[in-house]
Amino acid sequence: MPERDRQAPQADGTGPVPVPGHATRNNQERDRQPPKAGGPATGNPDHDDLALLEETVRAAGHIARSYFGTDYKRWNKDGGSPVTEADLAVDRHLHDALTAARPGYGWLSEESADNPARLEKDRTFVVDPIDGTVAFLKQRPHFTICAGIVTQGRPCCGVVYNPMTDELYSARLGGGAHRNGTPIRVGTRETLADCAMLGDRTQLVKAPWPAMHVQNRNSVAYRVVLVADASADASVSLTPKRDWDLAAGEIILTEAGGRLTSATGAALVYNRPDTLQPSLVAANPALHDRIVHLLRQ
Repeated sequence: MPERDRQAPQADGTGPVPVPGHATRNNQERDRQPPKAGGPATGNPDHDDLALLEETVRAAGHIARSYFGTDYKRWNKDGGSPVTEADLAVDRHLHDALTAARPGYGWLSEESADNPARLEKDRTFVVDPIDGTVAFLKQRPHFTICAGIVTQGRPCCGVVYNPMTDELYSARLGGGAHRNGTPIRVGTRETLADCAMLGDRTQLVKAPWPAMHVQNRNSVAYRVVLVADASADASVSLTPKRDWDLAAGEIILTEAGGRLTSATGAALVYNRPDTLQPSLVAANPALHDRIVHLLRQ
């Protein structure tokens, strides 16, 4: 791996992440020309699709790193959320590589115009080119690239990649969850008090919540996979999210032995005309049930 890709984030996870050689035009142009995706088929659709996602998302990480900390264009969408030319460059790469490899699949991305034809497809890519754009803008290593595949309303495989820490989380239905090829499992904590919770502090520090160790990450998907590998005990959000925030992370958490639902305990259904998801609770099954019970009171 090139030295620039091995650069670790600062210890507190809040400051800019230095990327050696990052300011040179040659390095930027090199990373903005990722390798082409594709590989030999095995005959197992989920296995082949996951391999495609892993390869394509890793290549997209080169593009994101090439923009990170440089002078790129940025603006706000109609709803006020930020977007950058890096978001669009990553989105373009993912779209071109994935749809070329799977021309019969649908496409849903935060940064692409919605095409209702996805609703008629058996399999649909659900993508967030940069989940955590605010972290990207602030040069914090808490953003991810997310790509999942949904069939019959549920994710069957997914990848969440943090290109700054080189953590690639992946899973396919029935295949377990992995971080950089190593199997991961959720933790076993069953009590909320003093647990490691990821989410918005303003939602989680008042009654009925007990005292918890609450931290936030701008990337919702990153929060979910950090629960999947037991780096955190749970993640809760009581504000709406979108399909692209959750689909890839959910299959990783589920295959790691966890559960992700709405705050009412309802299963999430993806690739509908309305991509809004009302809320999320992500944790191991016992802690998940405790959180949902608390929220129902």
